[in-house]
Amino acid sequence: MASEYFPAFGEYLKSLFGEKVYKVTLDAGFSCPNRDGTLSSDGCIFCDDSGSFSRLYSNSLSVREQLLTGMEKIKKRYHAKKFLGYFQAYTNTYKPVGELKKIYDEVFFSDDIVGMSIGTRPDCVDDEKLDLIASYNTDNRFIQVEYGIQSVHDKTLRLINRGHDFQCFQEACRKTKERNIKICAHVILGLPDETHEDMMETAKTLAGMGIDGIKIHMLAVMEGTKIHQMFNEGKINLMSEDEYISTVCDFLELLPPDMVIQRLAGNGKRELRIQPRWLGKKLELVGKMEKEFERRGTKQGALFYK
Repeated sequence: MASEYFPAFGEYLKSLFGEKVYKVTLDAGFSCPNRDGTLSSDGCIFCDDSGSFSRLYSNSLSVREQLLTGMEKIKKRYHAKKFLGYFQAYTNTYKPVGELKKIYDEVFFSDDIVGMSIGTRPDCVDDEKLDLIASYNTDNRFIQVEYGIQSVHDKTLRLINRGHDFQCFQEACRKTKERNIKICAHVILGLPDETHEDMMETAKTLAGMGIDGIKIHMLAVMEGTKIHQMFNEGKINLMSEDEYISTVCDFLELLPPDMVIQRLAGNGKRELRIQPRWLGKKLELVGKMEKEFERRGTKQGALFYK
């Protein structure tokens, strides 16, 4: 969806490949060091058992089979021709590099697949793994690593049981940029004990790091999470829809005007989301954000150089 107020990911990919590119989400059976006992057995306090995965396809299928299944469905519905493999579930660099190569090699079996996006943690990459990812980076492909950071504040990262600090993210980004791999950062707005100023500091800090894209999520209460328990105990307050819209617009105004916006309202699995209920209507929510920008007479990057 094109927008005059921010550079949308779909339009960015279309500018690269001449037509719309459709994502196929993949589950390659990865785990997470924050769940398997390496760092913790509890996970991040906001993460549900699906590991942020939409679970469109079972991980009992190979990566190639998942891609073929997803591509066929999308082709029938949208007459799509170009696709991006998106490793979404859990930590998709959390295996030895030899195993990772076998998994990633399965993606590029067709010229219709023009890219790969790998969701992971900044403490689960190293030079060898990044060299492997960079090896898939050709002139006619889009290769990206998505790092969950959520906040630049170490006090928040400790509170949400993230298992790494902000310096770890900075180092991962430095190594990733050295290899000309695209970087997308995930942030969550409305985390416990964060003020509006804290969230804007996250925007300002990320704005100066040369990151290519960003996914913005609102803190949601997912069933069975630590956040769910804290919500039931009255320990956290969620933003209203109006507060979230205003905060996102404030956040975007501080970002570079060319930082690609890959998501503005991640909402998790609907059947597991306890609150907020309004979060599910993504297109409607984005439309309200655009109306807020229109009301302000601003857009992304309006305060970046100020």
